[in-house]
Amino acid sequence: MTGKVKIAVLVSGGGTNLQALLDAEKSGVIRSGKIALVISNKPGAYALQRAQAAGVKTAVVNKKECLSQAEFEARIVSLIEENGVELIILAGFMCILSENFTRRYEKRILNVHPSLIPSFCGEGMYGLRVHEAALAKGVKVTGATVHFVNEIPDGGEILLQKAVDVLPGDTPETLQRRVMEQAEWLLLPRAAELVSAKILEE
Repeated sequence: MTGKVKIAVLVSGGGTNLQALLDAEKSGVIRSGKIALVISNKPGAYALQRAQAAGVKTAVVNKKECLSQAEFEARIVSLIEENGVELIILAGFMCILSENFTRRYEKRILNVHPSLIPSFCGEGMYGLRVHEAALAKGVKVTGATVHFVNEIPDGGEILLQKAVDVLPGDTPETLQRRVMEQAEWLLLPRAAELVSAKILEE
């Protein structure tokens, strides 16, 4: 035992939120947890290279190679169990997880969503779509939310939120970048530390 909670980060793309977590572990923001495993559902995800550069073990569970959702999740579960993972963080993971999976790891799965839930969230609301919707609505403030994951997309208990101003002339891309820099990259490591510390106390 290292005295730290083992964390698995599930990714699908570039891994900017993963990088924020890796940096936070290095700088001591995350003290109670250790990123032990990065799992991607896409073989070519750049996030895997970020993990390897940081010396973190990686694995790929390609959904296209699985016959069913159950098989896809079973492969992820076996990786989590084999590696003694106690906390799962979804960092731009573009697959919905079933109730079977989320119940198994109740209050042990974190996700960051690029809006102030309950605004602009739920099924189909991810990535740039969220920021497009916020701009279309004309909101003056948006932000990010870290929440526990349950069977309802973006429906779990909220842990942390941070507001970010919408500026005149914002595009979905500029807004996305600002929300990442000012909210997501700060909240996700903070939440990882909070939950890891709590697990250690159990």
